[in-house]
Amino acid sequence: MTKLNRRNWLKSSLTMAAGLMSMGYAGAASGSAASLAPSYLPKKDRYARLTSNENPFGPSPSAKKALKAAIDDSFLYPREYRQTLIELIAKEEGVSEDHILLGAGSSELLHAAARVYGGAKGKVLSADPTYTSLIRSAEMMGSEWIKIPLDKNFDHDLSTMEYKVKPGVSLVYLVNPNNPTGKIMTGEEIIGFCNTVSSKVPVFVDEAYWDYMENPKGSTTTACIKEGANVIVARTFSKVHAFAGLRVGYCIAQPEVIKELAKEGPRNTLSGPSMSAATASLVDYDFIKYSVKMNNEGKKFVYDVLEKTGHDYFPSHTNFILFPIAMDYADFKKKMLDNGVGIKSMNVGGQDYCRVSMGKMEDLEMFAGAFQKVIGTTINKS
Repeated sequence: MTKLNRRNWLKSSLTMAAGLMSMGYAGAASGSAASLAPSYLPKKDRYARLTSNENPFGPSPSAKKALKAAIDDSFLYPREYRQTLIELIAKEEGVSEDHILLGAGSSELLHAAARVYGGAKGKVLSADPTYTSLIRSAEMMGSEWIKIPLDKNFDHDLSTMEYKVKPGVSLVYLVNPNNPTGKIMTGEEIIGFCNTVSSKVPVFVDEAYWDYMENPKGSTTTACIKEGANVIVARTFSKVHAFAGLRVGYCIAQPEVIKELAKEGPRNTLSGPSMSAATASLVDYDFIKYSVKMNNEGKKFVYDVLEKTGHDYFPSHTNFILFPIAMDYADFKKKMLDNGVGIKSMNVGGQDYCRVSMGKMEDLEMFAGAFQKVIGTTINKS
């Protein structure tokens, strides 16, 4: 695979954050056609929605079956569904039930953490660039964001982050795999960091794309929690389980931390059918493997397109790929949409980028066709 060379890494390393903030990769969708699901467009139009890192292969049949079966109980408050899901998550993670808190996607849990650890006296330390939902929430409440630039290879600079953990820092926030680069911290790296730093300050690890990693079980920091460390791990069903519209997520932390987070909102915000579907999907291992397999096939296809058109890219451990383009990012986005393909784009330190989410193969074929038209070249067959 072609990788971004050292010159390109260094060129944008100090200025990438500002550009990525402006692209809105973590924000609300715009009002353009790119923000609409295909069903909202005229039936004659074929639209490839490759903007929001969604999984087009689900929810799984087992999740759909559970969802439909639970509709008849929708007149009831969903206490039983909540308890069943919590019990299952606790069993899967090897912790007691009081270590688990459910939320409407992981976003609700990120915002709750921002309220617990933010405020006028709060200081949140994280890599830069990274996913900024928690950070933006904390800043809105007056918190300071302590930014630690990614290193020259666009990896987390964990040694500098550890050094910067001084009195007054109220939370360390990590995203693994990172968004928007798609890069990872290995299990050894992040577990060692969390075990050391959590003795001084809480560490929140956002594992939204955890399932797409080559070795998820060996890369999660839940082991730190089991050993008593003050670490919070957030997961979402929005990605590999394809629940972006069903809104289910959870976090794992020490029981006293769970109690504090629960005070900030995420207690009774999930529907019974959604939790029933999540219970089924969590243990549908065959579907999870299928989703990851299809995602990897999609990435391989896009990598091939990029390589044959002479484009570098960031090798990704997620369901999106970030790569540089040789034209104005806004013009590129508009022209791609004119050809029926929605993508994200941005300018970073004078370099324009595209971030394309993985879709079904017909969507990615549409991307390849539109991409060639827009950049004015054809795929090199050699």
